[in-house]
Amino acid sequence: MTLDWRLRISLIAGLIVVAAFIVLPAIQAILLSFEGTDSFVVPATWVGLANFERVLVMPEFWRDLGTGLTYAIVTVCLQLVLGTIFALILNVPLKGQALFRGVAILPYVVPTVVVAISFQWMLDGNIGLITQIVRNLGLGRLIWSDDPWIALMTVTLISVWMWTPFVTTCVLAGLQTIPDNLYAAARVDGAGPWSRFWHVTFPGLRSVLIVVIIMRGIWMFNKFDIIWLMTRGGPLGATEHLPILSYSMAFRQYDIGGGAAVATLSFLILSAFVALFIHLFPLQEK
Repeated sequence: MTLDWRLRISLIAGLIVVAAFIVLPAIQAILLSFEGTDSFVVPATWVGLANFERVLVMPEFWRDLGTGLTYAIVTVCLQLVLGTIFALILNVPLKGQALFRGVAILPYVVPTVVVAISFQWMLDGNIGLITQIVRNLGLGRLIWSDDPWIALMTVTLISVWMWTPFVTTCVLAGLQTIPDNLYAAARVDGAGPWSRFWHVTFPGLRSVLIVVIIMRGIWMFNKFDIIWLMTRGGPLGATEHLPILSYSMAFRQYDIGGGAAVATLSFLILSAFVALFIHLFPLQEK
């Protein structure tokens, strides 16, 4: 049975949009990584692998790679755990369930710049709400932006707060696809709450969780906006990861080829991790 002509036009239009806004810019960025230039408007010089050789011996590259992996792994794990817990709670029938579900997704729909400004105000070293609470608890004055470890932890927790609702929504949708008769059969067999979760709920969510981990891992490894708005990669590079390093090299140091090389290496590293994860945890069990 042939596809309807309108569907064919939609598919072609979609492919054109993807090619124009994703594929072609990605190819251009990869090509830039083999060129040497300090501007997008002057002719570039082909330098081959020189940009990659220069980037790979930079201590900042390996530091920022470690920071990015730490940030991505911690945020994804916390989002996954909290999102699953919230989804299980919101899946329980109760009065006002729709309202609670709507409130639970609010952090995800708030613009990132609004979140950054709000938390910067609350964490202000003099008048911040959180600063005042910490001081009233007798914990002293907390200058979150001056301590490398506290700054990284703060950005991580803000990221978890913002994007946990996405995981909650996905897991909640997955929970509603698990047949009730499986839970009924488990109860008849004498399975308790933990046994039902481990032998019924978790297998039923396997495909959803794998997709969520891949998507959140890609997004958090490449997450630029919240870190840039909150810390600019500081203090002392503590919150700088590969996307910020690429941006800084290309647009602050005018090293377009070096920035593109960092972006290309980041793409290759992330692709390798995703391929390995899919190999270890296929969507369909063998």
